[in-house]
Amino acid sequence: MAKHAAIGKRILWIAHTVLGLSLGVIWMTSAQAQSASAKEQVFAVERSFARTMAERDLQAFSRHLSNEAVFFDGAKTLRGRNEVADGWAPLFSSPRAPFSWEPDQVEVLESGNLALSTGLVKDPGGKVIARFNSIWRMEEPGVWRVVFDKGSPPEPAAAP
Repeated sequence: MAKHAAIGKRILWIAHTVLGLSLGVIWMTSAQAQSASAKEQVFAVERSFARTMAERDLQAFSRHLSNEAVFFDGAKTLRGRNEVADGWAPLFSSPRAPFSWEPDQVEVLESGNLALSTGLVKDPGGKVIARFNSIWRMEEPGVWRVVFDKGSPPEPAAAP
């Protein structure tokens, strides 16, 4: 009888272990799928953000900004949606966009609520002039907004 009880406990332990491992794999797969989905969302919202410049739409640009947005503009730091929008308004005043940008990399935290997007900035002629670096935060389900933005020099060209 004791032998059967020991075997039963062992089988129960194995079943719990297999179940735990299975749930772990399901959770990891789900987290990876959510991360991939969040990454796709941030690529899409960054492209939408860039279109606001191309389409000369300052109001749409502003809707992509968090109320707490901080944009580094050379030696000056712009804080808050209104200040950032006001600081960028001159860039929207001419009929032709002074530059364009496109994300080439996005990384999302495992939590799925904070992301980095980066990519090249080009002048109207297509020459690379900088690299943008933006931090996006999911502020409500499915709504990503920029919280930090800072440009940097473009990366050096790869050696031949």
